Amino acid sequence: MKVEIFSDVVCPWCYIGHHRLQQAVRLFEGDVEVAHRPFQLDPDGVSTGEPLLRALERKFGGAGQVAQMTARVAGVAAEDGLDLRFDRALQAGTFEAHRLISLAGRAGRGAAMAERLFRAHFTDGLDVGDPGTLAGLAAETGVEDTGEGAEQVRADLARAHALGVRSVPLFLFEEKYAVSGAQPVETLVAALREVEARTAQERATQEKAGEGCDGDACAV
Repeated sequence: MKVEIFSDVVCPWCYIGHHRLQQAVRLFEGDVEVAHRPFQLDPDGVSTGEPLLRALERKFGGAGQVAQMTARVAGVAAEDGLDLRFDRALQAGTFEAHRLISLAGRAGRGAAMAERLFRAHFTDGLDVGDPGTLAGLAAETGVEDTGEGAEQVRADLARAHALGVRSVPLFLFEEKYAVSGAQPVETLVAALREVEARTAQERATQEKAGEGCDGDACAV
């Protein structure tokens, strides 16, 4: 089964969703191919070294509201064993980070690269839009940055737009069934099982419909 996760590495709920999907796949125990797809919460975002909290306060209207928002998501993340330190995080552009994830995916290391970028942003306080930082993270994760992948990221971003993806994380199963938001692990496991059952039923129906057909003709 193929599962695509649309996310951005500066989205805390995406970090939680990424972590929960990994757990769900392990519990499902079936054959699952996970593909990481890019989405940019701020397509025009650039890395300036500005503290993330300051940028969030400007966007959402003050320190009080932002403190409530970040405390809530950090608390949820902590229950999942994730350490989100918003006081360290930096505002960053994410296109090049997505390019690294795309490159890593070719070598079967997309999940590892995404996880490292999430942790770099939310826990380590690193600028995930800085070329030098990205080079170090790629090397640390065992990903060779050939400089390729930009066109693929642009194509994937365009596909996300065409599919109507407006918020992340979003999980797309078998290119047909979508689940939105950082759902609980048990919900994702249930979705995997339901899609597996539906796919098996569709396959059986197609095989049954094909009975009696030979070449370019079908017998009644």
